[in-house]
Amino acid sequence: MGRLLAAVKKHRVGAVILSVFDWYPSHYPIEERKLLRKLDLAILVFGSLSFFCRFLGQQNVTNAYVSGMREDLQAYGNELNYYRVAYNTAYVIGQIPLMTLQTKAKIAPFLLPSLQIIWAIVAFCQSRVTQNWHLYVLRALTGFFEASSFGGTHLILGSWFRDEELFKRAGVWFMGNSLGSMFSGYLQAAIYTNLNGVGGRAGWQWLFLVQGVITLPISFLGFAFWPGLPISPRRWYLTEEERLLARKRLPTVETEGITWKTFKHTLSRPMWWICVPCYMQVFLLCQAHYWTDYMALWLRSAGYSITLINILPTFIDLLRAISSWLGTTLAGCLSLRGLWTFQASFVFFACIVLSIWYVPDGLKYVAFYFGGFSGMASPILYSWVNSTLKTNYGERGLIISSMMTLGFCNQIWIPLFTFPTVEAPRFPHGYSAATAFEFGMWSILMFGTWYMPRWKKRHPEENLQDDNQNTSEDDRVSVVIDVSREK
Repeated sequence: MGRLLAAVKKHRVGAVILSVFDWYPSHYPIEERKLLRKLDLAILVFGSLSFFCRFLGQQNVTNAYVSGMREDLQAYGNELNYYRVAYNTAYVIGQIPLMTLQTKAKIAPFLLPSLQIIWAIVAFCQSRVTQNWHLYVLRALTGFFEASSFGGTHLILGSWFRDEELFKRAGVWFMGNSLGSMFSGYLQAAIYTNLNGVGGRAGWQWLFLVQGVITLPISFLGFAFWPGLPISPRRWYLTEEERLLARKRLPTVETEGITWKTFKHTLSRPMWWICVPCYMQVFLLCQAHYWTDYMALWLRSAGYSITLINILPTFIDLLRAISSWLGTTLAGCLSLRGLWTFQASFVFFACIVLSIWYVPDGLKYVAFYFGGFSGMASPILYSWVNSTLKTNYGERGLIISSMMTLGFCNQIWIPLFTFPTVEAPRFPHGYSAATAFEFGMWSILMFGTWYMPRWKKRHPEENLQDDNQNTSEDDRVSVVIDVSREK
């Protein structure tokens, strides 16, 4: 068996396949493999379930809209866009404040679980709305309290896992996005069939109630297992030696998180000015992939049943889940530019077909489903940022939240002009704009992946400074680990 594995590893394709599934390499010490298994159970289980709940809630609004909420709330104009505008506006406002809390060692283990309790309460409230302005307020509250979910979880992942470990785990975690959206479709179809009218509530109201019932208990799982940062107080399932080993594996320059000094420090270094403008494809990504949620509007206009309207778009989410896992996993061992080009080609083709619009329905299905390959983009992008900025919690958190802020600032208003609900399902301006943005997103990332390694080579003193600042901490941790082994 050993000879067979050795032979497979010598072949390039075989080595890649083994790397995808080899989460605990044999060359790692036993203590390190044990630590990784604990971290996977603690971070990936709750992180994925939490992400699942968040995107279940996001997709529920669209599914509720096409399943009776539009008629009950008389939302025949651009209300669906306004729901998203309310969410995105609050999401932008909450980015840096909540990320600041996420970088605080004592708060980090409990922030996301606490916020998730609020998500559940808001979901229950959404089941009782009778006016559109009620939903605007509730979507804004949801957006604010979900602001640190995405970037904050990326911060936690990047704080515990090395580069070669991070991409695989980010791919698994990001599947919660697509699976949450996919499950929402099946959930709404089942609820509409079995619960519509039960207890005097419409099917779309039951959808929000069930969402809250799912979300609430998962938050308590987070209180028990979510680890926070390696510098946070030790959780019950980690030994002191394992906590110190985790800090040795990924040493940091600072332990205060985001402070006013962080802004001065980060803006005085070129990294922010390189990453944030370069990663303006976060905005392009949001716009280029915005349309993938609108297959349901086309199906409704074509006269499909409510059940099919909720089920058929879930195959987009299935492809998005598979592609996000596969693309992010492979990004750790293959060319980032090659993978990005691979996913962009599918989405670019889909945007062109939908821009033309007057094509056979079968080709429209292919185009919408090809949109599922957009799932590769975001986890690859943020994992790359995380691995580039891994020595400083505050700087990394500030840059990730700055990227999210700039991206969603644009998503607040641009879809109102490119994807107004009254132009559904054809969106004559939206798909054309998405085609241009998809090409722009690909071009900017190609430039970024070419430029940033060259910048690092020209500034080796930055890495040397970080290494020198970590020397004393590394030595102390090594002594503790060695002593523990002797015991």
